[in-house]
Amino acid sequence: MRERTPKPSGGDRGGHEAPRYVHGVNPVLEALRAHPDAVERLFIVDGQVGAKAAGELLSRARDAGVRVEKVGRERLTSMAEGGVHQGVVAELRGFQYVELQDVLEAAKAKKQPALVVVLDGIQDPHNLGAIIRSAHALGAHGVVLAKDRAVQVTGTVAKASAGAVEYCPIARVTNISRALEELKEAGLWVAAADVEGAEPLWSARLDGPLALVVGAEGAGVREGVLKHCDFRLRIPMGGQVGSLNASVSAAILLYEVARQRGRPSR
Repeated sequence: MRERTPKPSGGDRGGHEAPRYVHGVNPVLEALRAHPDAVERLFIVDGQVGAKAAGELLSRARDAGVRVEKVGRERLTSMAEGGVHQGVVAELRGFQYVELQDVLEAAKAKKQPALVVVLDGIQDPHNLGAIIRSAHALGAHGVVLAKDRAVQVTGTVAKASAGAVEYCPIARVTNISRALEELKEAGLWVAAADVEGAEPLWSARLDGPLALVVGAEGAGVREGVLKHCDFRLRIPMGGQVGSLNASVSAAILLYEVARQRGRPSR
């Protein structure tokens, strides 16, 4: 991948949302570990959480001055909107999105070529959570999603990410196409996952500054967004099914980038 000359990059501002509920042992623990000051209250069903996990939850809550309330399962089920809460829910201040520039700065701080995952219209919270989990695990410096017509970070997303939302910077932008142009001005090349793409994934060089664009379930990357991409990557497949789940596609793309760059490091 050849070099692209960086230009100053802006980005839409992020910000705090309304209070949110995170459910499940691991997501709640990661919230307490990463951002204890953002946790307002801890709700727990007595006897439903394993002794080791309960000990760490209560210890971290105590150290952070977080109020703990023992409640019934029915109340937690309501807070978790029917999700598998494992006997524990945390109330957090609204999720803090970052600016696009913050994602680029995260790469500079690590002295690594930037790797950004850009999501075009992802609607399913489980897919979003799984993509964030893969992005964090495989060395991406952040995820970019749209403010409108796309799922936002919720408790279900946090659960599906296994707590990765507490560590992976997530930028929210008003216009995906404009964000891609800003990333290109900052020196990144833009590659879209596209079942009609001419270039097989494994023949592309992906070790330079890169933005990976993954589209919505079923529809894929919109044609208007594809026009802002430098190249389109196809994941070669056998069998009768012509496409993959969005989170699976993202994981495969990210793994190939990690393979070319060497083992991800934190």
